Amino acid sequence: MTFVDTDHPEVVAFAADATAGAGTDREKAVALFYAVRDRIRYDPYKISADPETYRASAVLQAGVAYCIPKAVLLCAAARAAGLNARLGFADVRNHLNTEKLRERMGGADVFMWHGYVEFDLDGRRVKATPAFNIELCERFGVLPLDFDGEHDALFHPYTADGRAHMEYVRERGTFDELPFDQIMEDLAPAFSRMLDEPPPVDVAFSG
Repeated sequence: MTFVDTDHPEVVAFAADATAGAGTDREKAVALFYAVRDRIRYDPYKISADPETYRASAVLQAGVAYCIPKAVLLCAAARAAGLNARLGFADVRNHLNTEKLRERMGGADVFMWHGYVEFDLDGRRVKATPAFNIELCERFGVLPLDFDGEHDALFHPYTADGRAHMEYVRERGTFDELPFDQIMEDLAPAFSRMLDEPPPVDVAFSG
């Protein structure tokens, strides 16, 4: 199954629209980052065991996703725009989890397989995670991630008011395609409730 469906007409159109006016590869990567970050609403309760929901084109159609599908979309759109990009993953400890979210995560505070994208830009590799849209950051008082195409845009360790936020605890490497089966195998023990039960109405921060 192809998750990074770069050639899908909607992905191609999204990439073209987002990069209109961008002249360099760096400008294209930056434009695509912000387009995925803010046009696709983040929701940590959208974890699903249905592989179809992880296709880049399906993420566009849904308009809402959590970090892994958003990274898949950014990777697909980047390739559609002619950029070299791959999926990257890490395990992160979220210090802002609500009690409700921790309960649905089986008490875990580490979110496995947090997704980001690694670009090849100007002869070097640069990482960017488009997970949290700007409205959600403002709601929770979290510094939004900014991307300039030159420096990594990864989760902040602290919030705007100094509270501990995200801690990277394990790097899982980069992939040309989504390792869906491995991700589901690893997530199932700790996230069985989130995979099997319908989500609540509210949203809290996670990976």
